[in-house]
Amino acid sequence: MHVELRDVLAELETSATARCLLVTGAGRAFCAGADLSQRQPTDDGARPDLGRSIEENYNPLIRRLRALAIPTIAAVNGPAAGAGMSLALTCDIVIAARSAYFLQAFCNIGLIPDAGSTYFLPRLIGSARAAGMAMLGEKLPAETAAAWGLIWKCVDDDRLMTEAETLAEWLAAGPTKTLALIKDTLNRSISNDLDAQLAAERDAQRQAGLSDDFAEGVRAFLEKRPARFSGR
Repeated sequence: MHVELRDVLAELETSATARCLLVTGAGRAFCAGADLSQRQPTDDGARPDLGRSIEENYNPLIRRLRALAIPTIAAVNGPAAGAGMSLALTCDIVIAARSAYFLQAFCNIGLIPDAGSTYFLPRLIGSARAAGMAMLGEKLPAETAAAWGLIWKCVDDDRLMTEAETLAEWLAAGPTKTLALIKDTLNRSISNDLDAQLAAERDAQRQAGLSDDFAEGVRAFLEKRPARFSGR
């Protein structure tokens, strides 16, 4: 699956037509986490190098998805556990079915959260809640995740994909070049101080102001009609 995801991201990174990415799960879960049957010690007692697996597969996936220059949406249709939860949180907007839940189950098998979970959780829900999720390994219902600000929205199960697809269509029809700048500027804010962030906003706004979409947006506003953005 990592290989398939790499192929998809490589295609999206060079695509001239892709304007939004929607990620969801097939079946009952969004992602149940890693296959533990592949993580057992071998017959001779050798133990797996989990750091290597993270460095070769998980970390590149998280970096590339986070840096993708189009909006990304995670439609969490069921349990999002372990690195699967990290995958969802890497997306720009997370929408979840009411029956879904989020789980940091690493501590239950003697591991630490990975794939960016220790980065995203404190920033999204604060250190106290992040520590509770990481150290207690309890399920967090989608409704609570929305109330805590971990995700954008929780919706009824039978509305999930309709809402997610509508959102994807709206973003894809928007000024996607500017949306990519918004995404990049928000990402920078996490490590920037105020002066650095003000400079980042200035530079991004300069680029946005030179775009065809800004010119179209102003024309549409003055002509009192919907804008027809091209993503350029």
